Amino acid sequence: MKKMIVFLCLALFTANTLSAQKPILPGAFQTATYLPLLKNKRVGLFTNQTATVGQTHLIDTLLKCGITIQKVFTPEHGLRGTADAGEKVNDELDSKTGIKIVSLYGKKNAPTAEDLVDIDVLLFDVQDVGTRFYTYINSLQYYMEAAMANNKPLIVLDRPNPNGHYVDGPILEAPFISGVGKQPVPIVYGMTMGEYALMLRGEKWMKMDSTKSIQNTNWSLTIIRNKNYDHKSMYILPVAPSPNLPDMSSILWYPTTCLIEGTVMSEGRGTAHAFAYIGHPNLKDRTFSFIPNPRTGAMSSKLYGQKCYGWDLTKITPPKDKINLGLILEMYKSFEQKDSFFLEPKIKEPTAYFFNKLAGNASLMQQIKEGASEAAIRKTWEPGLIAFKKIREKYLLYKDF
Repeated sequence: MKKMIVFLCLALFTANTLSAQKPILPGAFQTATYLPLLKNKRVGLFTNQTATVGQTHLIDTLLKCGITIQKVFTPEHGLRGTADAGEKVNDELDSKTGIKIVSLYGKKNAPTAEDLVDIDVLLFDVQDVGTRFYTYINSLQYYMEAAMANNKPLIVLDRPNPNGHYVDGPILEAPFISGVGKQPVPIVYGMTMGEYALMLRGEKWMKMDSTKSIQNTNWSLTIIRNKNYDHKSMYILPVAPSPNLPDMSSILWYPTTCLIEGTVMSEGRGTAHAFAYIGHPNLKDRTFSFIPNPRTGAMSSKLYGQKCYGWDLTKITPPKDKINLGLILEMYKSFEQKDSFFLEPKIKEPTAYFFNKLAGNASLMQQIKEGASEAAIRKTWEPGLIAFKKIREKYLLYKDF
């Protein structure tokens, strides 16, 4: 009976694929490729609300196809994508399926050996947005490290990167490694999760047990590729990847405006257009205004209940192939109290400033303060970007831009 269910699932999704006019199909749609790898196995699935196959969540898809899901592991914002940014999420039992849900954004950031003892194969499917400070790539790394340490095969169901059509920004410098940046990559790295996973392994950026060199070498990593996707594709996400990236305007502006999180200005949390509404109560010479207030996924943040004046970026086309550094410079110049523009930590060390953690260095803040031009700042990024692009090229699975 189980064989018949799997066969019907394969037939169903293959038929759907053939009937479409070459839409972009994420890895999860390629059931004929990965269901045989899961058959008769106890599966550990890392996922959230973004893992859909058409209108159906991957969990339901796998269960309907007779696959045994032993545990579900979840990233920041939880399985349903509604928890606040940075909010610790607890373990739970799924009320619908009874499956144990293990949070990897709470007491721990990776599965333990105990978590994996009753699992045969690990599966990963989460939608990324292609920026260094978006935490899902860190979760991918932790998950890979646990898989390798415990010698569990890992299958990554790839998804298109909505910001995968360019590479830009400063490279993260080692002193600034934090929860919003772990690897020496630019703010926008132009890779899918599958490609990034190959780079983590290939460049030996993962934490490895030196006593298990043979196991590390033989560890199985499989990437299930997207169909009809390349790095020129402009992919529209069918599901919001997190509560404060509600639409494509926010997603495309995010590589630029996430830097505003390191300043006293509101990045629009607490509105319907986070990262596309930017402002502050002191910018009263601007006509656009908004008032951020608590809402699901953004219960607390800066300037709640205060009228902020600033920029409505939903009315402006996001840059196609670069971070809008000129906009960040404009925002700084518009703010009269320049000494208080950047959020100050208790300890005034360069590595403690949140803006520097987001930027990946202390240089960008200093350049902005000194009035450096966009061209001058970009020139300092060039050597790092050239070097990174050479590394990146080795791991691309799709035609480049």
